Amino acid sequence: MIQCAATISLVPQAQGGPFLFRDDLPTACAKAAALGFAAVEIFAPSAQDLDARELESLLRQHRLKLAALGTGGGWIARKLRLTDPDPAVRTQARQFVADMSELAGRFGASAIIGSLQGRAEGNVTREQAWSWLGEALEDLGARLTATAPPLLLEPLNRYETNLLNNVSDGLKLIESLRTRQVKLLGDLFHMNIEEVSMAEALRRAGPRLGHVHWVDSNRCAAGLGHIDYAPIIQALRDIGYQGYVSAEALPLPDSEAAAKQTVASFRKFFAAI
Repeated sequence: MIQCAATISLVPQAQGGPFLFRDDLPTACAKAAALGFAAVEIFAPSAQDLDARELESLLRQHRLKLAALGTGGGWIARKLRLTDPDPAVRTQARQFVADMSELAGRFGASAIIGSLQGRAEGNVTREQAWSWLGEALEDLGARLTATAPPLLLEPLNRYETNLLNNVSDGLKLIESLRTRQVKLLGDLFHMNIEEVSMAEALRRAGPRLGHVHWVDSNRCAAGLGHIDYAPIIQALRDIGYQGYVSAEALPLPDSEAAAKQTVASFRKFFAAI
């Protein structure tokens, strides 16, 4: 069953980021549950900065699930990248993701690799960066058991990276891997920029689609931009998608209004699925 998740950022350096709630995990979980979300997606500074016992207690108290853990805090706060020219930084980035993935797995959730993928720049060619990213995914995937939640690889728009910009890029990379423990995250904001047809891109992803960021063209809550959701919903229905749709949206006009809009749009479009 498709379920809706609220995003929560605990990274001080990400104040302007697209998260419904920020800073206060207990309050954010209480608000998410009260507004009708089934789960939360958390953007934490690191695995060590997230108290697993507190999180377990909050999820149980509010009858929520953990949808995913973001790893972008590793880039924002520590400048870690899986494709950094410095091998020591690449090693640190891998461990950062591994720790997040291990923690997420304790709750039946996945870790997301988005901005931590890095980019090709300076003396690092796209081919070299692509190779390093593939090596990192092989290593990280091999650390997971066959039944563990997979890693989620997120293509980003061209203004954020020059490695993986669309579903075709993501499929090319993960289908070249030996590990099967990597799936794609389809973020509708990025897809609106990069895909000719978001619906057809989702169909191409098919069973490789592991997560969706439910947001509008302007990074506001779904329904506050110009995305036509009907074809997207039909594509998700056609591929039998049963994962989370998570609101990685700006808290505009404010957190509660954006959260209410997200829940309303979810109920409107997913009621028949």
